Amino acid sequence: MSCIPSARPVDTSRLGWIPLAPGLSFKPVTYFPDLSGWQLLLRLEPGTKIPRHRHTGEVHAFNLSGSRRLDTGEVIGPGMYVHEPAGNVDSWEAFGDDPCIVHIEVNGRNEYLDAEGRVIRIADARGSRQDYLDWCAAEGVEPQPGLVGGI
Repeated sequence: MSCIPSARPVDTSRLGWIPLAPGLSFKPVTYFPDLSGWQLLLRLEPGTKIPRHRHTGEVHAFNLSGSRRLDTGEVIGPGMYVHEPAGNVDSWEAFGDDPCIVHIEVNGRNEYLDAEGRVIRIADARGSRQDYLDWCAAEGVEPQPGLVGGI
C-alpha cells in the first residue's frame, strides 16, 4: 500500500469572488497544511491598487487575464510571471480597461506598510483561510474538501 497522497482538485469555478476591499476579491486555491503559505486567485477591477507591502517569503504570481502595473512602471500582461524574493517591497495596480486576475502563491506573509515603513497590517494564510470560512458560512456554502489545510 502506497503512502503517496492523491491529487485533490479544487473547482474554483464553484466559488464566488470573495470581497476583500472595494475593487479587490479572491478565490482560494489552497492553504498549506502548516499554514505557512497559500495560493489564491486575486481579482482587481481596473484602477484598483495593492498598497505598499513587504513579503516575508517568496511570492510567485502568474497573470491569467488583464494587466497590472508594478511600482517600477513595468506592465505585466496575460501569460507573464513575476517572482518576488523574500524581503521584496512593492505595490501595484490593475492597469487598463479589464479586470486583472492573477494566480499567486504566497510563502510567509505580506506586511502592509505606512509611509514611514512601519507595519500597519498583516495578511497571512491563517487570516485568508478565516476570510474564506466566514464567507462560506455567510453564503451557506460548504467549504471545499482539501482546500482548507490545517482544519
